[in-house]
Amino acid sequence: MINSLSPAQLLRKYDIPTPRYTSYPTVPYWDTASFSQEQWIQAVRKSFDATNHTEGISIYIHLPFCESLCTYCACNTRITKNHAVEIPYIQAILKEWEHYKLIMGGKPVIRELHLGGGTPTFFRAENLRWLISYLLEGTAIHDDFAFSFEGHPNNTTAEHLQTLFDLGFTRVSFGVQDLDPKVQQTIHRIQPFENLLCATEKARAIGYESVSFDLVYGLPFQTPFTVSDTIERILTLRPDRIAFYSYAHVPWLKPGQRGYSEADLPSPALKRHLYEIGRHLLRKADYADIGMDHFALRHDALFKAQVSGTLHRNFMGYTTSHTDLLIGLGASAISDARGGYAQNIKTAEEYLGAIKTTGTALCKGHIHTEEDQLMRQCIQQISCQGQLSHTLWMQAITPPILEALLSMENEGILYLYEEGGLRVTTAGQPFIRNICQVFDQRMRQEKKDQSAIFSKAI
Repeated sequence: MINSLSPAQLLRKYDIPTPRYTSYPTVPYWDTASFSQEQWIQAVRKSFDATNHTEGISIYIHLPFCESLCTYCACNTRITKNHAVEIPYIQAILKEWEHYKLIMGGKPVIRELHLGGGTPTFFRAENLRWLISYLLEGTAIHDDFAFSFEGHPNNTTAEHLQTLFDLGFTRVSFGVQDLDPKVQQTIHRIQPFENLLCATEKARAIGYESVSFDLVYGLPFQTPFTVSDTIERILTLRPDRIAFYSYAHVPWLKPGQRGYSEADLPSPALKRHLYEIGRHLLRKADYADIGMDHFALRHDALFKAQVSGTLHRNFMGYTTSHTDLLIGLGASAISDARGGYAQNIKTAEEYLGAIKTTGTALCKGHIHTEEDQLMRQCIQQISCQGQLSHTLWMQAITPPILEALLSMENEGILYLYEEGGLRVTTAGQPFIRNICQVFDQRMRQEKKDQSAIFSKAI
């Protein structure tokens, strides 16, 4: 018998510090003591040999530089107006790539390539052309490739868009966050709507297949009116997909967030209401829910991937195809092989020094156990497909997991099949992170203060 809790009761229960599950185990629970570079090299080679010629590999390039600090941001950034940093940083990335090419020992087939940041469009267009052209030398491009980058509406020029389009990029994601002047002033992210309109129109005129906007709810001074106004205005541009992220307030990690107080933030109940407003407006405008935080129109590749069951989630977020090898290049970038993870040194200066000295900049990693692999599959399936298959259910369910899932079924946020398996309900869509957390054995086994590690779920 379902005993659905009220929205307020669900919020009180589930708005707790929870990972975003771009990986499992999550970074704070990596077994770094047992990790070695030799193990990592073996994992990369094994993944490359097994799948390169069929599914290809993915590449993520972290470009951390920004000219000014957006105080809400929890990304790894390096603030500078000195564009002389561009060429040395690109040289380091290419040297790191050469190191990985030696490890792989064959001709890479590139399936996915993503430029993240920071602000990738901090770099001059000609320097991005040099970076990508050199990186793609001696590689093959998969028939079903997807190249994308993150752009700032204030500095993404027609030259940026045309240069990257000519190199094979077909998707661009613009960071919008919020269009209200007071909110923008508070988070130091001032960008007029006209700049977003101009960048979007230029991208479409050039031929980009997918234009995506990133929005954030829970920012200081947001109200139901400001969020409604922001979404209604961006809907006039009809982006192909929208990410609607929960603001992560972690001032102990990102001191820039101390530029405003917690009193300036929406209360948990109001923050939840802001999400519901945004979700309602997007669904009303014919955007479909995609996993956690994402919405897409039905012609977009992200929606088609969810329908076909090929939607994948990794350190780049949701992607339209699955590869078993993701090579992360640049400061703080994380790589993902079938057998484990590895992360680079976080600061740009230390990254440059390490690459110059050794050609590699790894600082930590994790090698999967069999249990890790199983729980990772469960979390992947729930976060991408909103369900868990009978096969995985039979392998993964333990008494503590079953007890938690039965409670969630009683609350109406998921449905359990008699033969084994689960399906997330419409009411449970906002709680996917919490459902995934049920399968987080590492978190259950290692007692840590979650409030000091993760942002809240809602």
